[in-house]
This record gives sequence, structure tokens and C-alpha cells, in this order.
Amino acid sequence: MKNLLLLHGALGHSTIFKPYEQELSKYFNIHTLLFSGHGNTELPEKGISIEKYTEEIKDYLETEDVKDVCIFGHSMGGYAALCCALRYPERINSIMTLGTKFDWTEEQALKEGKMLDPEAILLKVPKYAEQLENQHGAQWKQLLPAIAEMMVSLGKNPPLNENSLWAVNIPVQIMTGDKDNMVSIEESLGAYRSIPNAKLAILPDTKHPMEKVRPNLLFDLMKDFWKLS
Repeated sequence: MKNLLLLHGALGHSTIFKPYEQELSKYFNIHTLLFSGHGNTELPEKGISIEKYTEEIKDYLETEDVKDVCIFGHSMGGYAALCCALRYPERINSIMTLGTKFDWTEEQALKEGKMLDPEAILLKVPKYAEQLENQHGAQWKQLLPAIAEMMVSLGKNPPLNENSLWAVNIPVQIMTGDKDNMVSIEESLGAYRSIPNAKLAILPDTKHPMEKVRPNLLFDLMKDFWKLS
């Protein structure tokens, strides 16, 4: 049975994949990974970066001795997976990304980062603050500015661009929702065109959060891409 690694996005948690695990376990050995600073993992003293998360994927695959792995990455999880495929392609079979942002600029990263103010979230979106605390404990207030710093770093020097994506030489499916207000169809199309062996899927009536994705729709796309039957 093949291995499937499910990667959550920034401020996400591996529990978001619970609705999928039972069905997917018919076809795969399921693996999940919590990126550092998320859930009950410690926030690194030196902060977080997409490079660190890339290494965490590689370290997990080596520690668990997982080879020829299929990866599904939501949002930042998809970005880190593609970075890992560029640096360590030997263990990765194929990648599906959903809601992964490719068009990073410093200006945009600063704008996105301003929205990650813990006190503002407590005041304006208390339900979201409660969700973050449930998922990440008291450190959620430190995780938000750390993610904001990672975004600025991405904006200054995005590792995935037209000049690097052409070197991803495994099958990839780029996916985004037509109602995703964080990731544009245009930037997803640009990434799809830059990767030699890529497919593109636009999910109808779908917003950015993983919780808003219809499982049956995503199952069908996974079954098609990975030729599951």
C-alpha cells in the first residue's frame, strides 16, 4: 500500500484531515505531520520559515523511513511540499496542493501579516481565537506573529517562482477554490504552467479554509489524480 502524507496549512492542525482519513486509509498508509509551533509542538526560538518546514518534512520521511510518498498539502503545507520536492525529490512520488499561495510579495505579506494580530482577533473574531487556542494552546498568540514573519520572509525571497518550479519533475496537481479570497485562480494557473508535469483543478463554490471544502469533491479529485479504484 502506498504512503500518503497530509500537510496542514499555517495556523492549521492535522486534525482537519479527520473527515478524510477513514476513506483514504482504504488506499494509503496515512501519515500526518504537525509543523513546529502548531498543536502541542514547540515554537522554535529562532522562529519559523518555509525552509525549516521543508526540512521538517524531509526529517519526518527519513525518520519514519517513508519512501515514494504521495503528498496532499493545504495552503502552506502545499508550498512546503513543493519546496521539499525541489530539494529532496528522491522520496516523493507526487503532490496535490489546495489553496496554496504562489504570488508572494513583500507588500502583500505585510498586509496579510497585519491581519494576524492576536488582540485584534480576540476582539473582532472571538470564535476564531477560541479555535486557535483549542488547536495550539496558549502559544497561539506567539504563533501568529511568527507566521507573519515567515510571510514577510516569503515576500522578500519566494523560493517558488517561474525560475524554480520548472525543476519540479514529479506529477503535481494544483488546486484552488473559485471563492478562495486568499489565493487567485491566476496565480494557481501560473504555477500550473510553470511545472512540467502538472494538472490544474478549480473547485466550484469552495473557499480557502480546509473545513469549507466538500470532502466528496476532494475525494473524487484525489481518486482521479492518484488513479485509485
